[in-house]
Amino acid sequence: MFQVDRDGEVAVVEVDHGKVNAMDLELAEGLAGAIRELADTDAKAAVLIGAGRAFSAGVDLYRLLDEGAGYADRFLPALSDLLNAYFEFPKPLVTAVNGAAVAGGCILACCGDRRLIAEGARIGAPELRVGVPFPASPLEIIRYACGGHTEEVVYSGKLFSGADAVRVGIAHEVVPAEELRARAVADANDLATLAPLPFRLAKAQLRRPTVDRIREYADTGDREVVDIWRSDDAATVIRGYLDRTIGKG
Repeated sequence: MFQVDRDGEVAVVEVDHGKVNAMDLELAEGLAGAIRELADTDAKAAVLIGAGRAFSAGVDLYRLLDEGAGYADRFLPALSDLLNAYFEFPKPLVTAVNGAAVAGGCILACCGDRRLIAEGARIGAPELRVGVPFPASPLEIIRYACGGHTEEVVYSGKLFSGADAVRVGIAHEVVPAEELRARAVADANDLATLAPLPFRLAKAQLRRPTVDRIREYADTGDREVVDIWRSDDAATVIRGYLDRTIGKG
């Protein structure tokens, strides 16, 4: 599912879950637990990267369709909890997009303090193209990363690569694929040279408006979001999206 290794003072979390590291309930819960545990270790920084050809292709839509409304009720809060855990991680976090980072995978990548993308990798948030709404946490994390380009990212549903990913704020830098992991660890080590307590406080201050909005909007809007995700209408549009993009139903 994933593994956590040490590279000196940096903890490297590598997702290895099926062919494209699709997010399901168990992966969301496991990754959230892993990053929270790292907050209490002597690791000074963390790197998040995918194994194989994907960072994460986002939500496992096939499982969502197979298991229905009850699964949606459990999974969507777990997904928001996962994203919140990485966004609020108090130490430096570098996200290294080694391959496709789609929807939830894109938003997880946006949690990084430093966001690297491999040459040829594609990243974006096509939720509205799929036909489902954003919970509060994913949308606010995109807003934090992309700023004035948020509407372009959200409304277009486009998958960005290279300089375009940097332009819209999803990534900070494009790196040759063969250098990605080493660069991510180097950047994590560089951030780890900052004094830990001032870094923690500065990160919390920078992200507090986003965290506050997530908490406010989750209380008022996420129930409606879950109701849409678990509906028969959503299942129909998700099947149509999968038919169009993957050719399977």
